[in-house]
Amino acid sequence: MTAENGPALLSVLRDQRQRIIDFLHDLTVLESPSSSADSLRLASGALATHFEDIDYHTIRAGSLHLYARPRRRIRRQPIQLLLGHYDTVWPLGTLHDMPFEVDENIIRGPGVFDMKGGLAQIVFALEALQTLGLEPPLTPVVFINADEEIGSRTSSRYIQMLALHAQRAYIMEPSLGPEGKLKTRRKGIGRYTVTVFGKAAHAGLDPTGGASAILELSFQIQQLFALNDIERGISVNVGTIDGGVRPNVIAPNSKAVIDVRVATAEDAKHIDDAIRNLTPKTPGVRIHTEGGIGRPALEHTPRNHALLQMAQRLGASIGLDIDEGMAGGGSDGNTTSLYTATLDGLGPVGDGAHARHEFLDIDKTIERTALLALLIQAGLDSHGIGK
Repeated sequence: MTAENGPALLSVLRDQRQRIIDFLHDLTVLESPSSSADSLRLASGALATHFEDIDYHTIRAGSLHLYARPRRRIRRQPIQLLLGHYDTVWPLGTLHDMPFEVDENIIRGPGVFDMKGGLAQIVFALEALQTLGLEPPLTPVVFINADEEIGSRTSSRYIQMLALHAQRAYIMEPSLGPEGKLKTRRKGIGRYTVTVFGKAAHAGLDPTGGASAILELSFQIQQLFALNDIERGISVNVGTIDGGVRPNVIAPNSKAVIDVRVATAEDAKHIDDAIRNLTPKTPGVRIHTEGGIGRPALEHTPRNHALLQMAQRLGASIGLDIDEGMAGGGSDGNTTSLYTATLDGLGPVGDGAHARHEFLDIDKTIERTALLALLIQAGLDSHGIGK
């Protein structure tokens, strides 16, 4: 059992407090919004240097994503996946009015919580294991993508491939709430566009000659909102609508864009079927639906629960009381959970993801780095998950 290494790992990491802060500073001032390829290249280059400093070989995947593995490794040894992203929601120039700041334990800045702090945890957890001469029983491989905040459009195929071969995946997204809960459930996320095609006519000269797409869309919007079931974790929101050509023309077209959140794969199918089978109420109109569930739900599977229990046992060895919670947003953990045991929310303790007050607590985050190191060092049980 690796728990006996907990105090030593925590001590090593606390000694690196200033280096961790410096890492965060250097990565944060390299602003890296998802939309700026040039900025992303600079940030990924800095990250690659940090991994090379701990003797990891780095490879660019799809030009902007970063894959890292130990230079010296046992071939054909099973792998474990450490997963994060370095893109942020903050546009270039945010540092001017939201600067990197250190106020005792609190560190502020765009992206420090979501999730550059989690990237620091990966680097320093791996380094701490090396410092103590601890060899993980599964080879730790790292994948850091550049498009998580916009749906992992180009990185998902790499994540799926790695998850298929990994015994487990640790997701370095921020923890949940001031208690730092791990995220063992996440809602699946869908996006749909419902377009109604009607028939144009002059609204004054021929008011019965057309078929209003806007009128029909108003009926369908009510049907869509009726799909909400908060107790089951289902939310269906018509976020934008558009339609018509002129006030004096019966609308020949209209469109609604819908956001869907679901807690289970079963609910995802139910909602998907309902949206794809919307039935027109207005004679002469036609409905066309595009889209679907882009991120499946991260569910509380037995193998994911086994990882949680391992984290709770290991956390206790360094004085952490680990709890779990559900997040409404999705992450790449939604994807890895389809293929391997997954534990999400292992990143910083703090608050303000995507918000102006974004911050992390450095001392608590160092504790979580020690927890990550213990998880990396953990062996496998008879089911190949963790012990």
